[in-house]
Amino acid sequence: MADVEFHSEEGSGSLEGDISVPGAARTDDELSTLDEPVRETIMRDVKAVGFKFYHVLYPKKSQMLLKQWDLWGPLILCTFMAMMLQGSTDEGNDRKTNDGKTNDGGPQFAEVFVIYWVGASVVTLNSKLLGGSISFFQSVCVLGYCVCPLAISLIVCRIILAAATQNIALFVIRFLFVAAGFAWSTFASTAFLGDSQPRGRKILAMYPLFLFYFVISWLIISHTHS
Repeated sequence: MADVEFHSEEGSGSLEGDISVPGAARTDDELSTLDEPVRETIMRDVKAVGFKFYHVLYPKKSQMLLKQWDLWGPLILCTFMAMMLQGSTDEGNDRKTNDGKTNDGGPQFAEVFVIYWVGASVVTLNSKLLGGSISFFQSVCVLGYCVCPLAISLIVCRIILAAATQNIALFVIRFLFVAAGFAWSTFASTAFLGDSQPRGRKILAMYPLFLFYFVISWLIISHTHS
């Protein structure tokens, strides 16, 4: 049998590595986000969310929403719109639910929540299948933040509904505000997401986006109870 020789290779390779925690200080003099006061962390995040809303209301060729994405803004807008649009339950209406109560026929909180997030997810999935160059959460972030103009139109519509008895003139005013919010949301989202789609497929990617904002706009304009 042939002799088997074993050779020692001590010192031939290095087993050193870096297991530093992201956000932690690399030196004793460097302040990390883990050591900063909670108030500063919250204020920094609030300023970042507000700056993203500014970019939506004044859309321009900027990559901030894509590079520094978060879901705080979309979550705030979704919760706000779900609370504002949910149907009320009282004794003055004649539409009964399964438990015997009456409501005004408006959507419930969970329905608005599902429409918001499932709609954004479907639009994002369609974009990815068409060869979009951004990540899933980047797209959801942009779609969520760009609902801001529609949220403003919702506030205006609720003020109009609460201020006076509804008539054709007031409905036209509400319709114009919602149409403006729809156009602004669509324009802002295409400004951020348009370049992420391959040429020849941009229309296929923008069509579901158009429907997404159209459904939200329909929920706003069809809500007739203050």
